[in-house]
Amino acid sequence: MASHPLREIKPLGMPWVTVDPFLFCVHHDDAYPRANGAFGPAASLAGRQIGQDFSQRDGWSMYHGTAVPGFPAHPHRGFETVTIVRKGLVDHADSLGAAARYGRGDVQWLTTGRGIVHAEMFPLFDTAQANPLQLFQIWLNLPAASKMAAPHFTMFWADAIPRLVTHDAAGRCTEVVTIAGALPGAGAPLAPPPDSWAARAAADVAIWTVAMQPGAEWTLPAAHSAATRRHLYFFAGGSVLVDGHRVDAPAALELAAEAAARLVNGAAPAEFLLLKGRPIDEPVAQYGPFVMNTQAEIAQTLADYRRTQFGGWPWPSPAPVHGADPARFARHPDGRLERAGAGGVNP
Repeated sequence: MASHPLREIKPLGMPWVTVDPFLFCVHHDDAYPRANGAFGPAASLAGRQIGQDFSQRDGWSMYHGTAVPGFPAHPHRGFETVTIVRKGLVDHADSLGAAARYGRGDVQWLTTGRGIVHAEMFPLFDTAQANPLQLFQIWLNLPAASKMAAPHFTMFWADAIPRLVTHDAAGRCTEVVTIAGALPGAGAPLAPPPDSWAARAAADVAIWTVAMQPGAEWTLPAAHSAATRRHLYFFAGGSVLVDGHRVDAPAALELAAEAAARLVNGAAPAEFLLLKGRPIDEPVAQYGPFVMNTQAEIAQTLADYRRTQFGGWPWPSPAPVHGADPARFARHPDGRLERAGAGGVNP
């Protein structure tokens, strides 16, 4: 008889608990007010702890931004960021001279590799009404062989990301958006960056969002490898039955790899984030935004950053915003331009 797929239930906390090959996951959900015409909130910033602002005062945070919310220029080395923007827009700028504006379902997958400095700003556009922002940022480790790979980013525009829309016997809908990893019925998965752990088929990496209508039933298939670790983050909703065991939101569920898990949603719409992958199983040495394998490599990273600034900062501001046109785009270091829509194909 197969064992129950639910191994452990934990509170979500801040940030969310992750396991190898994932390093970190945070859910930003900000109810920004109307904009002030300069991409910031039309509200007083007095009393806000800029630089440590995760308080969600009035339902939103400035983070490290002093005029526009977000994260001005900061360095990374040795891992990848996967940023899933469900509402609002993010402006990316980096030390390679690349820029992007993405959101409304788009994903940016950034391989930081041997080192990059980037900014992630959250410009607000609507001066008449609220400017909600919701995103996940996931840190995925790089194996030792890839930690010094050349940095670059890949854009997954919303209309190109595979998804499965399925209905149970009563017609209730479940939608699964597959940022990484194959799911039968969802179509061919998009290719992760070439140096990513996710680019290795045996790594069994998947990053999915799952939305279930009230009462909907759906079965999460078993992982491809018994060595895979997987977590289902129940971040919005009321309750769900996992093979008959009730779980109330919010919660982080660790699921056994070798077993399918039947989900039966309760009376409220429910949303989940799934992270799974076979562990890299290498030592992790982390110092803030740097993730290597040894403390000696961390010391070398600090020396390299002091010496080179990972290429310097080519922008006139540490917190660039890419103008008043809300159109989504990506300009790569080689000058190649992508625009959202039609799968990201240029006009």
